[in-house]
Amino acid sequence: MAKTVLTVDDSASIRQMVSFTLKSAGYEVVSANDGMDGLEKAKARQVNLVLTDQNMPRMDGLSLIKTLRGLPQYKAVPILMLTTESSDAMKSQGRAAGATGWLVKPFDPQKLIELVRKVIG
Repeated sequence: MAKTVLTVDDSASIRQMVSFTLKSAGYEVVSANDGMDGLEKAKARQVNLVLTDQNMPRMDGLSLIKTLRGLPQYKAVPILMLTTESSDAMKSQGRAAGATGWLVKPFDPQKLIELVRKVIG
């Protein structure tokens, strides 16, 4: 059975690119357009990996990660940040919130697939 990735980004073009990249590698993809939408979708069905942007309306990536980490079913699920933010301060905030890894936009599709395979197989 295909592993499911929840991708959370307020940019439709990024969501489409991530979705296309992951589907072509055999993953099932659930898309959400901001942190609140992502949280609702994560609660509605268990996913194997969450891939989230940082800067989004309604709920940003760090808040989403902290909220998901507070749910028993997401304590150990890998969460990757896919964002234009690349500062060390933001990365350490991401780690403190519970992010598993980091990918800077614009992303290389091959690197995204390699990273996803590394964390969920």
